[in-house]
Amino acid sequence: MADWRLIEIEEHDAFMNMALDEACAEAIVRRDVPPTMRFYLWNPDAVSIGYFQGIEDEVNIVKCAEEKVDVVRRRTGGGALYHACAGEIAYSVIAPAQWLPRGITDSYQIICNWIISALQSLNINAEFRPINDIALAAGTKDAQGKTTAGQIISSHAQTRRNGIFLQHGTILYQVDTKKMVSLLKTGQAEISEQMIERKKDGAREQLISLRELRPELQLRDLYHALVNEFRRGKKVEWGEWTLAELARAQELAENKYSQRDWNELR
Repeated sequence: MADWRLIEIEEHDAFMNMALDEACAEAIVRRDVPPTMRFYLWNPDAVSIGYFQGIEDEVNIVKCAEEKVDVVRRRTGGGALYHACAGEIAYSVIAPAQWLPRGITDSYQIICNWIISALQSLNINAEFRPINDIALAAGTKDAQGKTTAGQIISSHAQTRRNGIFLQHGTILYQVDTKKMVSLLKTGQAEISEQMIERKKDGAREQLISLRELRPELQLRDLYHALVNEFRRGKKVEWGEWTLAELARAQELAENKYSQRDWNELR
């Protein structure tokens, strides 16, 4: 019997993506399903905010409505993120808390190392940046030959509730920084300076995407690399959501994650 269930990549809206994580966690508590790894896309585009953030402080709600961009509060911490449907691959790892180290940094590093190995298989050298980022390693250059060391290519968030560990995150395939800045409020000037102007000395943290490094890479190349490394060294079987999980996720999407009471909690 496999230790892990792996769900093939799917597209959902922001509310269903968050609801599936919670429904899965509940099912693992009941021992209805094994610990689960999943990959997913956001359709339509979305902005997610951390559990402890205030939506009015972080998000340009009017602009999101104009652009038909979903806005959702995560159960995990961390900052506001813009998720473009064709711009990233997201993942979730959901398992009993005792399967991962108790230390936050140590548990982040374990899963981030799977992603780092996937990037290395695509000839992209990256390294763990505590507490919850993956950055390009020293000597990395983009397609134009510019040094990109230190730029962030992947961010992550986690929580532990009811004895269940959840970590989810995103690996950037391509990023529209101008649209991102228009949708997010916090630190817009800082984001513009760090991500759009791209300081030549590379001294400040910046976002970068795979397409800027390897324009020939397809989204499916990233997906296959991630699957290979998430499976490595584990007993994993491809699986599907149970009918109970899907029903519970639909309930959570409709009655929690799409509701103002949850998204305007702070």
